[in-house]
Amino acid sequence: MNTAKEHTELRLISKIQNIYKINYYPCGNNKFPVMRKVFFVLALFIGIGFVNAQKVKLSDVPASVQAKFKSLHPAISWPKWEKEDGNFEAHYKEVAKKMTCVIDPSGKYVQTELAINASGLPKVVTTYLAKNMPGKKVSEAAKITGADGKITYEAEVKDVDYTFDAQGNFIKKEVDND
Repeated sequence: MNTAKEHTELRLISKIQNIYKINYYPCGNNKFPVMRKVFFVLALFIGIGFVNAQKVKLSDVPASVQAKFKSLHPAISWPKWEKEDGNFEAHYKEVAKKMTCVIDPSGKYVQTELAINASGLPKVVTTYLAKNMPGKKVSEAAKITGADGKITYEAEVKDVDYTFDAQGNFIKKEVDND
């Protein structure tokens, strides 16, 4: 027999179920559709976290990598470090611009990425994207300067990175993993 307190709790649960359209089943029924969805979403986010670039503590960044970064950017004190595709990425802001410096584990400079607006992409690139992906928007864009000084542009559309040379000619596309 339910006590007055249990009866009040059941009425409250029933109201919450009606408001938020939640299917709640008591433990004895073995049906937990809401919990299955919650566990699925949690597992999905955890899995995505392992696929993406791994955040790295400063103590895990090799001294050669830190030294190279410091020589390139002496004014930057505390970049955020990640490891992606075997290289170390230092994320920082310089003159209010989002930057990423990529350095390999031996301390060799690879490239610098400058985050830009889609409107900062060359006209040829925006024309290519509009023609080949009508109605889709660029979610991220970057101007990349390689160690050799070569400039490329990257545009992310629907989790796919499209790379273009300095003149705006298409080079490649690859699924974005970060």
